[in-house]
Order: sequence, then structure tokens, then C-alpha cells
Amino acid sequence: MTKNILLAGIPAENPTLYRAVGMAAGDPAAWLSLDGEATLIIRDIEMQRARTVGKPHRVACPADFTPAGGLDPDRATATAQAAAECLRREGISQITADRSLPFIFAWHAMQAGIEVAYDADLGVIDRRVKSAEEIEYLRRAQAVTEEGMQTLCRWIARCSADAEGTLHHDGEVLTSERAKGLIGAFFLERNFTMGHGCIVATAPHSADCHDSGTGPLRTGVPIIVDLFPRDESTRYWGDCTRTVVHGTPTETVLKMHRAVVEAKAAGIAKLLPGNAAAEVHHAVIETQQRHGFALSRGQVSDEPTIQHGTGHGIGLEVHEPILLDDGGGPMLAGEVFTVEPGLYGRLEGSVRVEDMIVVTEQGPEILNRLPEGLNWE
Repeated sequence: MTKNILLAGIPAENPTLYRAVGMAAGDPAAWLSLDGEATLIIRDIEMQRARTVGKPHRVACPADFTPAGGLDPDRATATAQAAAECLRREGISQITADRSLPFIFAWHAMQAGIEVAYDADLGVIDRRVKSAEEIEYLRRAQAVTEEGMQTLCRWIARCSADAEGTLHHDGEVLTSERAKGLIGAFFLERNFTMGHGCIVATAPHSADCHDSGTGPLRTGVPIIVDLFPRDESTRYWGDCTRTVVHGTPTETVLKMHRAVVEAKAAGIAKLLPGNAAAEVHHAVIETQQRHGFALSRGQVSDEPTIQHGTGHGIGLEVHEPILLDDGGGPMLAGEVFTVEPGLYGRLEGSVRVEDMIVVTEQGPEILNRLPEGLNWE
């Protein structure tokens, strides 16, 4: 039996709705699949664009489904009212929704006597398995991300250092904030944006694995550079991390780096259809522990420790299900993941290296091409 489906929200902000609609409108919209036939309810000024740019479906505006009591002047409310009226006119008694359905749409459907069922896999399973076109979008996004990574890491590596060890770029102190601004401009020139920012962090801030970094960068201390920009032409994300050391790394940092690189390779080797995502994570953790590093989930310490899971799905969102972590279930051919082991400490600094990988029947396909080393000169 075919499910009747309601997806709703703002297509530019809701990746599942965007994927169904095929265009990034900035106003509320509702997409209904009723007996296999798709109807899009969208603002009247977007209707023509939806017909020419969006995916094939019947296109309507809220006024086409005005209920007996009229439409509210608020756009989101009017769209929810129209979606409920469309369902009522079609004689639909139950609609299935995904995890992203705004409550306003569920509420108006329920007020019209329509049962709203929840499907945890709707908008998840179909997005997990990427098409050949989507993989090419991700390949391009990662290639431009790596171009930015190489540029920024070389800027850092080729800085001058003053007597206190502070780095200078083009005559000015190179801070985390300035480095992030420079790479942001680099990506904007290529029609990539950094809506979630980026990470350029060094000790002691980098001891917290998600600290974005602040203050001057210094010689001899590892600097984590984690770039995750979105390609505005496709809306797919890149995500790459490398660690750069200006000058000479300490023996501890070299040991950390060896453990991280080896752990990444061990995890990638497990990226096979049917393997559990948890297997990838366990391979990474066991490798790092074999090198003498302890697990400390959620805790920041002076000495380097393992703080987080191994990676995540990626596509229209930078973090998508499923996680490469404890409890992660079977992986599917066509999924794309990041694998990003790291070690983090306040005193010596932190190291993380991250690649993007496609799960295929023939084995994992790594989309990254950059070297993994600490020296970028």
C-alpha cells in the first residue's frame, strides 16, 4: 500500500523537503505525495520557478486550497491550512510525516481530522544512499574544500615567527579569527559558503575537539584546521580536517599523529556494505588505544585523549545519519561518510585528520587527495 506523505517547511532550510521540491525557496512550502502523485503548495510568486526549475509535480499556491474560514495572513499558517484543506478535499484520513515536519503543519492536519503518523526512516534511508550525481556533487565539494585546506595550511606553514613564537602573515599577527576570515573569502570567490563556520584551533583551545579557535597562532604547536563549506551551486558539503605545525613538532605530537593516521586507515578499511558503523568506530578506538592513548568521551584533559566518535554521514547536511559510533547499524552501498579520528590535550596540543569516503561494493573510495602530514611547506 502506497503511503500518503506530507513534507513541509522552508525548502532552503529543510534538506529533505528541498530534495523533494528541487529548488531552494525561502518561504514555507508543503509537498504532498497522495497515492503516488506529488503536489507542491508554495507561495504564488514561486509557482513559475517551481514549474521550470523544480522537480515534476502539480504546483499550487495556498489560495488554491482556501478553507471555509479563509487563510491566515501569516505565510506559514496559511500554507499549513492549505495543506490540511488539500488533504481534506482528497479524502485523506492519515498522512505520514518525517522527523522534520513543523508542528504547525501537523496541528492543522489534526484539526482537520487527519491522523498524522511518524516514519523514522522517511527522509533518512533515501538520503543515506547517494545517487551517482550526488556522489559527484560531494566529490566536487571535497575537491574545492581541499583546495582551501592546502591554501590555508601553506599560509600557516610559510608564516614568519617573532621572538615569542607568534606567527605573522603579510606583516600582521595571524590569529585563528584572521585565518578563518581569509579562508572564508577564498571560498566565497568559488561560490562556497561557511554557514557553520570552521575550525582553526591550537593549544590550549584545541583540547576541546569542537572549539573553533581563538587568538594568535604559534610556531611548534599543532593547529587543527577543519573546513566544511557548502557548494552553493549544488547545496552539498565538503568536510576535511588536517593538522599543520609551523616549525618542528614535538615527539609527542609526532606520536599522536602516527596514531591518528593509522587509526583513520583502520577505520576506512571497515567501510564496507553490511558492516556495522560501530565496527568502524571500534577499529579506530582500538588502534589509538594500542598506541597508548586513553578514551575520555566528553572530557577535556591536559594529556592527549580520545574524545569523540569516528565520523558521520554527509550530503545535503554536513552531519547526516548515520554516525560512525557505538551502536551504529549496518552501512549501505552508496553511503558517504567522514572518518576523523583525533587526539586532544591542553599541553602539547591536538591532532585530527579527516577524509570523506564512499561505501561501495568494491571497497571504500576515498575522495580526498591531500597528504596527511604535519609539514605543509
